[in-house]
Amino acid sequence: MQKKHNGLDIRSKIWLETDGEPVFGRGRRFLLEAIDIHGSINRAAREVGISYRKAWGHIAAMEKRLGISLVVRQAGGKNGGGAALTQEAREFLRKFESLEEGLKEFVDRRFSQLFHQENVEGGHVRRAS
Repeated sequence: MQKKHNGLDIRSKIWLETDGEPVFGRGRRFLLEAIDIHGSINRAAREVGISYRKAWGHIAAMEKRLGISLVVRQAGGKNGGGAALTQEAREFLRKFESLEEGLKEFVDRRFSQLFHQENVEGGHVRRAS
């Protein structure tokens, strides 16, 4: 069970950049995951609270800066359009999630060592999301 120390929670955030420009972080991860769930950029954009146009902009910027295709788009028609993540996108998400988890583990451990080593049960601290 994770704990607080004197009311303190530990938070950490990671994102990727190229040439000082954001490429990928938590918000864009949520967008891709929503596309995967809904099969629609429009529905995914609504879910994460951004416009369709902004979602397209994020996707285009990520694909350009990463140099990989992330989303396969299907134009509308009789059955409507849709979108799906590429295999490269799924692999990228998996790696990013692993990176995030590793960072959280390191930060939790270091926080515990510095702020409340004696008050931690099982070496875990409470992490606020």
